[in-house]
Amino acid sequence: MYFTLGEIVAVLGFGALCVWFLASIRVRELAVQAVARAGERDDFQLLDQTVHLNRLSLSRDERGRWRVWRQYRFDYSFDGVQRHQGFVIMLGQRLQAVVVREPDPTLH
Repeated sequence: MYFTLGEIVAVLGFGALCVWFLASIRVRELAVQAVARAGERDDFQLLDQTVHLNRLSLSRDERGRWRVWRQYRFDYSFDGVQRHQGFVIMLGQRLQAVVVREPDPTLH
């Protein structure tokens, strides 16, 4: 059985797409873990236990190599009542930043 060049390219393209998809799922899991750690450190609660892809682009890392830059949006709360939006930024599989606003000061 012989394969044409077009069939080989199609199979390789599909394989590359599958690898990219699985890597994207891994980066998303790393983003959720980073937000959960930041929540423990900064005393906020990650709502819905998930992040949502907000922006996607290419950017260079500190070594000058091209990586996929992703910005995820998530919902969080300091008091369990008010919902706020935050962002987590990933460059490749590395965490760049978790962005949340400061909690409102409590007046007694």
